[in-house]
Amino acid sequence: MRAHLGDQLIIERTTTSAAKRDGEIVGLHHEDGTPPYDVRWSDTDEVTLVFPGPDAHIRHLEHGRPGPTYAATGPDTAEAEATPGRTPGDIGRRVAVERRRQGLSREETARSARMSPGYLEYLEERPADPSVATLIRLADALGTTVTTLRGGGVDLPPGQGQALLHPQLRDLGPEECRTLLASHGVGRIAVSAGAGRPAVVPVNYDVIDDAIVFRTAPGSTPAASVGEEVAFEVDHMDEALSQGWSVLAVGPASVVTDPEAVRRLADHAHTTPWPGGEREMWVSVRPVHLTGRRITPPDG
Repeated sequence: MRAHLGDQLIIERTTTSAAKRDGEIVGLHHEDGTPPYDVRWSDTDEVTLVFPGPDAHIRHLEHGRPGPTYAATGPDTAEAEATPGRTPGDIGRRVAVERRRQGLSREETARSARMSPGYLEYLEERPADPSVATLIRLADALGTTVTTLRGGGVDLPPGQGQALLHPQLRDLGPEECRTLLASHGVGRIAVSAGAGRPAVVPVNYDVIDDAIVFRTAPGSTPAASVGEEVAFEVDHMDEALSQGWSVLAVGPASVVTDPEAVRRLADHAHTTPWPGGEREMWVSVRPVHLTGRRITPPDG
C-alpha cells in the first residue's frame, strides 16, 4: 500500500454493525508512501496515526506525476522535500493568493487552520482535492469563504455581500493612496474612445518611478489615452467582511518610446498582459491628483 498526501484512506468495515469510515491523508512517515499515515477523519475532523489493516484501501488523487514526499514526526506534522515541476491546482492557487493578500506566512496560516505547514505547501503547489472540513478551516483562517476558495463566484461581480450595519466611509491621504496604488495588479483606465464616447477598460499595470505604466496595442482603447488627461482607478473588496477601498489617479498619459526606458519597464514588470497577443506599446500615466476612500466598521 502506497499513498500521497491528499489521498483518501477508506476503511471498509467487515461487519454489518460497523460503519464505513474515510479520511484524508495529511502526513506520511515514510518517503515511499507506505504506512503508517496521519489521517484526518471526515466524521470527527480529528487526526490520528493509522496502521491500515486488510479492510482498508487508498483512493488516489489524480496527481498527474509523482508527488512530493513528506516525512512526518507526529500527527499532522510534515516537512516537504522540494520537487521540481509541481503544478498547483485551482484551489491551491486561490489559497496562496488569499494568504499573500492577508500578508500571512504559510506557518501562520497552517497554525490558524490546524494543519502542518508541509501539508499547506502541498495544497498550494499540487493539484490537491482537500476535504470540506479542511477548506472550512482554511477559509476561516484567511477571512474568506469556501465558495471563494473553490472559485464558485468567479463569474459574479464583486460586492454582492450585505453592507455593514454602521459602515464608516473615510477619505484616504495621498501617501496611503500611493501605497495602495503601488501594490500593482489590475486597474481600470477611463478614456475618450472617439466621437465623444467614454470608455472604461481594465489593464494589468505596475507603478514604476511613481508612474502608472501598462502595456497595450496601438489602435486599442487604452492606446486612445495617449496625449490626454485620463482617470485611472484601482480597488479591492473583502466580500467576507463587506469592507474595501478604492484609489483614483488623474493625470496625463504618454507613450514611452525611449528603447532603454522600454527595456527597463519590461524588466521590472510583475506580469504580462492577461489578454495576450502583441502588446508592446507602453503607456505611462503621471498622477497629478490622487484621491481614495475606504469602507470600514465604525471602529475600523
